[in-house]
Order: sequence, then C-alpha cells, then structure tokens
Amino acid sequence: MKSREELCSFARESLGLAPNDAVEILPLEGRGSDRTYYRIRWQPDQSAILVHYRPVRIENAYYADIALFLQENGIPVPQIFRHDRGGSLILMKDLGDTDLWSLRNEPWEIRRSYYQKTLKIVHKLHSYPEALFPFNRVTLTEAFGPSLYRWEREYFKDHFIKELCGIKLEPDFCRRMEAELAALAEKLSSHRRSLVHRDLQSQNVMIYLDEPFLIDFQGMRFGTPFYDLGSLLCDPYVRLSEGERKELLRFYYGLSKPELDWRAFQNAFWEASAQRLMQALGAYGFLAGTRGLKNYLLHVPGGIRNLRATAENIVAMPVLLDVCVRCEAAIEDSKLQGL
Repeated sequence: MKSREELCSFARESLGLAPNDAVEILPLEGRGSDRTYYRIRWQPDQSAILVHYRPVRIENAYYADIALFLQENGIPVPQIFRHDRGGSLILMKDLGDTDLWSLRNEPWEIRRSYYQKTLKIVHKLHSYPEALFPFNRVTLTEAFGPSLYRWEREYFKDHFIKELCGIKLEPDFCRRMEAELAALAEKLSSHRRSLVHRDLQSQNVMIYLDEPFLIDFQGMRFGTPFYDLGSLLCDPYVRLSEGERKELLRFYYGLSKPELDWRAFQNAFWEASAQRLMQALGAYGFLAGTRGLKNYLLHVPGGIRNLRATAENIVAMPVLLDVCVRCEAAIEDSKLQGL
C-alpha cells in the first residue's frame, strides 16, 4: 500500500502541479475489487480519480490500454491522464458520483433514456469486428468458452449454494445440474462472438453531462453479447419491471439486423442472463463470506429472484429452477434480506 505522500506526489507530477501546490486526497468507497479509489482535488472545481490496483490480479493492468482503445472507437469512457505500470497507479478523469444505480428510484420516463443511450453504446461495442481488434497493443483476458463458463458455475455452486445458502446437493442432483449447465454453456459458446464489457451493471455506467460513460471494463473480452444484456437488464442492484426489461431488450433488438428471430433472441437473452446471474451470486457469496464485505448480502434477494425468472423463462432448465427455489427458501430462513 502506498503512502499518502506517494499518492499526492504522483498526482502532482501527473497533473503538472508545483511541489508546494495543495492537493487533497479523499478515499472513495470500495467496490469489492483489488483496487483502491481516491478523489484528488487541487482546486475547488478541479478533481481527478486515482486508482491504486494490486498487480496480482493481472487484468487490472489492462484497464488503461482498453480505455484508450475504446476512446479511439467512440465508446465513452473516462480519459486516462497517466498510467504508471510499475507503481500500479492510474489517474483518470473524474466523472462525478451519478451512475445508473443512483437513479434507480427516478421515474421510468427519466431512466428509459439513459438505458437506451447505454444500449446504443453497448451495441457499438458489440459491433466491433474481432478480425480488426489490435491484439498487438491491447491485452484482453481469456475469451468466454467452456472453461470460463465452467469456472463461473463452480463459483456459483461453491460460494453461493454451498457456503452462503448452506445447501448440500445430493450426488445425483449434482450430476443432473452439471449436465444442464454444461448444455447451457454449449449454447452460449455457439453464439456469434463480440467484445463484451463482462460487468455491465448499473454501478459501472456513470452519467456525466447527461450522457452514459462505461467504467470498470478491465475484464473486457470476446464472448456472447447476450452476457452484457443479461448483466444490465437483469442487474440485481436495480429492479426493472417485466415491461421495462422487455422494452429495453426490444430496443436493442431493433438497433441492427438481428441474426435470430424475436423469440429465439429472447431465449438467448434469458440463457445468457442465467449464466451471468450465477457468476454474480457466486461473487456475492465470495465477497460476503471470504472477504467479509457483508453489504453484498443486500443484493442476494434481487439476484436469486432474477435467476429464478431466467429459469422460468427457459424451457429446459428444471434443475436450475429447483435450485433457485431451494436457495430462496434458505435465504428467507437466514434473514439475509435484513443484513
């Protein structure tokens, strides 16, 4: 961990300030990651965001190069002022404190516009041709495929079902569950690959000057675009009505010539949403149980409610639906909603 003096010195040097210029450094609330955020203020109306990341999680070092790539291609992201790889420091533009999550209680007439703008941005990201991606200067993490999908479902089983819900599944049930989820992964792997944000939830869409900006995209990789749609439209942090979700999904569907008819498109959306929600619930279990970040328990009821909705909308997922019912009962018994 770097000292306050080291952080201030880095900020002054990066911003071209004099050694004696006053710099205020304000810690920002953690996000459950291996990064520490600070707001750097050197004048009443001048500020920037400083990120100190742990290099042990290699994707944190990809953030700045990905940001530059996205900016070059018209995807709104915070401007990077400086990236010190050796010191694991990133200084970037301050986009303020308003995100989609903070607007969750606003009328739908207000939120609709921000979601639609975000979907336009995401569609542009999804439309970038894989053949043109500059792998020689921008490093991405492993693309979605059988191994990553397997890791996500094991994450869900270990940290959510077993540890958080305290459910021990019978061997025969486990075999049937694995067969069902492996089949789901095979379907997702058959989709057209595109760039995906990987964590496109409401707290990772900042609203700056009335426009959405994407953040926390260090996990960007190639995979099914439906994963991003599931992340945003089945976000456990924000409750969308069935009508609102369908309206937004239809909006994205109309942005380009779809390869699937509307019914197949919806089914692919629900399948990818199930995969994404398993990953998110596994993360909540890990962050709350292993990392001791109990505030993530607040999002568990919304996550399992949305996962159950995905299982109810997919024809061939009776085992996952059974798991959701068991987990909901365990959550209610343990009073997680009140934590």
